Amino acid sequence: MAKKSTDREWVWLQCTETGDMNYRTNIRVKGGIADKVKEGFLKYSARLRKHTLHKIKRK
Repeated sequence: MAKKSTDREWVWLQCTETGDMNYRTNIRVKGGIADKVKEGFLKYSARLRKHTLHKIKRK
């Protein structure tokens, strides 16, 4: 039986330019969220057809 991990959490990545929530990923929250993750990720935005900054959005 698989052990359920409580140190990870599902979050949405929201585009800073369009406001679309394009991606869903899990991040490690045990011990605090890393500063690198808080800054955001460069991900592809289909609406703008280019890479834009995506930040964490919890639903």
